[in-house]
Amino acid sequence: MDGFSQPIHALARPRPQARIPGESFGEKALAARPLDRGMGLAVGRRTVFRPEDQEDFGRVAERVSTGNIGLLGAGGALEVERARLRNAIATGALLTSGRHLQHGDAAQPGRNMEVFTNCATAIASFAEFYLLLNGSGVGRAYDDALITTDWGQAPALGLYLAPDHADYPQDAAALCRFGIELNLLPWGTGPEQFGPEAEATVRGFLAETLLPSLDGLPEGAVLHRVEDSREGWAKAIEVLEAMAFRAERGRTLVIDLSGIRPGGSPIKGMQGRPSSGPISLLRGLINIRRHVIEPARTRDPEGEALQPWEQALLVDHHLSVEVQVGGARRAARMATKSWRDPGIRRFIRAKSEGGLWTANHSVMVDREFWQRLREGDGADPLTAQARMVFEEVTACAYINGEPGFINGDLLEDHRTGSAWDKPVHEDGRDFRSARYQVDAAAGLLAEASRRAAQARFPVTTNPCGEITLHVTGGYCVIADFAPLMACPVGFEQFRPGTAPEDVARLWDERVEDSVRLGVRFLIRANRMDALYGEEVARTNRIGIGPTGLHEWAWMRFGLGFQDLLDERRSAPFWQALRRLSDAAKQEAAEYAASLGMADPVTVTTVKPAGTTSKLFGLTEGAHLPARRQYLRWVQFKGTRDAAAGGWAVGSDPLLAEYEARGYPLRELRSFPGMTIVGFPTVPLAQRLGMDEALVTAPEATPEEQYRWLQLLEAFWIGAERGNQVSYTLKVYTDRHDLESFRAMVREHQPQVRCCSVLPSRPDNELGYEYLPEEEVSTARFAAMVENIHDGAVQEAVDWAHLQCASGVCPI
Repeated sequence: MDGFSQPIHALARPRPQARIPGESFGEKALAARPLDRGMGLAVGRRTVFRPEDQEDFGRVAERVSTGNIGLLGAGGALEVERARLRNAIATGALLTSGRHLQHGDAAQPGRNMEVFTNCATAIASFAEFYLLLNGSGVGRAYDDALITTDWGQAPALGLYLAPDHADYPQDAAALCRFGIELNLLPWGTGPEQFGPEAEATVRGFLAETLLPSLDGLPEGAVLHRVEDSREGWAKAIEVLEAMAFRAERGRTLVIDLSGIRPGGSPIKGMQGRPSSGPISLLRGLINIRRHVIEPARTRDPEGEALQPWEQALLVDHHLSVEVQVGGARRAARMATKSWRDPGIRRFIRAKSEGGLWTANHSVMVDREFWQRLREGDGADPLTAQARMVFEEVTACAYINGEPGFINGDLLEDHRTGSAWDKPVHEDGRDFRSARYQVDAAAGLLAEASRRAAQARFPVTTNPCGEITLHVTGGYCVIADFAPLMACPVGFEQFRPGTAPEDVARLWDERVEDSVRLGVRFLIRANRMDALYGEEVARTNRIGIGPTGLHEWAWMRFGLGFQDLLDERRSAPFWQALRRLSDAAKQEAAEYAASLGMADPVTVTTVKPAGTTSKLFGLTEGAHLPARRQYLRWVQFKGTRDAAAGGWAVGSDPLLAEYEARGYPLRELRSFPGMTIVGFPTVPLAQRLGMDEALVTAPEATPEEQYRWLQLLEAFWIGAERGNQVSYTLKVYTDRHDLESFRAMVREHQPQVRCCSVLPSRPDNELGYEYLPEEEVSTARFAAMVENIHDGAVQEAVDWAHLQCASGVCPI
């Protein structure tokens, strides 16, 4: 393609001019932009809106801006900025992130930062568990050099739940539920299948697993009562992990779960979402005892022992399952390991062979790895290791989609050296907030910090790969801006690329203001009470990035995806993006200095933007539209109650509403208790009249998508103070065999910082129960929409266009 041979950075670099952030939005309240019909409204109702907001995005913008500005106080200039921030959010120009849209309100100054943080890392299982319980996505490095604990040295673990607790199984129905939840009985077992044999199985398990009372504990036993909070759950794991770290195998730890509220009770800090109750934590602890501690102690001497990194991986998996079961959010994790480690082959195969589905797995590599692949002597042991790793990773990825590669030496801290400057504290002061103070595990964390100071890879990434964070723990608060949504007039008022001069000028000003307001928004969030408060103060990391790039390129500049790959043809677009990048970094430095905070180590990023983009039907982050029309499946908590002839108690009430309107629904087997709803979706990009200029992900070649990433890294991320671009590049195995897939990865992956390469098979041949996006034919799609009794959906999918596409175009 033209432009592929042209050097990146060839364009002139316009410098941003200092400006008053948000002035173009004004202080008078602007009308809130309506959410995209169908999918956008569904995501808003499930994730963002509260009953008192009356499903108005303007009300969301009010409370989110109030909470964020409240971190500095109130009055005067702050009220002016609050009004402008409100307008930027209400119009969709600044989308913050789903976490802020969900939790942001006037109470934010008194809450903990973990609830508002998308991206984090952890070096210990209890720390990761606590962050997951708060909703953070967490990355952890499982390098041999970083693992401090042998779980085979854990104490004997006793578990207790008072028989008078509401969740303690007493009658047949409760025993049946308990048996299902603990995987003792098949999913779907009903009263008619729960006979004497099944009851005996469950009662026998209870007798073997739970202590009958707290009387007569062994001498020297430690009794830990779990407090009914996220902090309480994490503290129980901290005590257990710290005793394992100190090799207290000869002692007994008894964990009493009786103080945990019953399942289904509302959690105030999670907008009333139901508690999963003590059975969930009990199940996690049972699995750790059964599948980690006991095997690590009693493994057949002739068999392969569980290595400490494998133990940590398993512990984190079993705890993550319980977070996912809680229903507040999925447990998003990243697991990485150095390509040099002896156990790397087992790590590569851990997900496909070990069923560890709760994390994204990636192998951390560097320039030496790629150089040895190209030029190394095959007789050299490290070269042989590199080649084995490449062959294993690509073979597993080609079949199962994972693991991936992360270029560890291209991550930000490897250029600045700041990762090695993090101090080591013996007293746990770098893991302390108003809500949680480490005590038992302070020594564990100090040892981990000492190891990280000498590590080859002292940083890893968050689950989606776009943020670089210290392996011992750190945060990055992130946000999206949507340049298309900053347009001050309706899109129907001008042809793509021909906005009137006054409209284009105000549009550009609003885009830049949304970036600057977003930067300030994130820096204020870094002032919240945080578990990793010292690291936040040291790095002041933020990450702001665009979403809906393809729609903006089309409407503002008249450029399609193929045009964007040629720097010269699309120079105005790339110049604008570079100017915005410079403005973001300028604003970050100046605003942080004005508040007496550190200059942010990172500023620019491109995150997946899954929730925020769906609100307005935009392409997500840097991604191309997935399909021209498709079903977007969304998970809701709930299941049917066959006996009652409806939905089980505790199911999301939206399920009954969507079912009544005719939306397709399907209960999941792989995620018991969850049901998916299919929303017919036509991307906004298609509704903007792109026609031949529209390129979907399956239509773009891998080479074109790698080129797109290189351009984004050059013009938006930049050489300094940039994170990464989160991007999933699908490679279709009916077009590329294993060897061509390997050649593609070998050639292009070293040229970008981070990219998930996901081999995909036609018609979901990988056998997943469902994929988030299901491609459907135009005729089938039209029939589905016809069966949905919701006029707003027909409006959203551009009904006339679909009728024409299916061959029944009205006159």
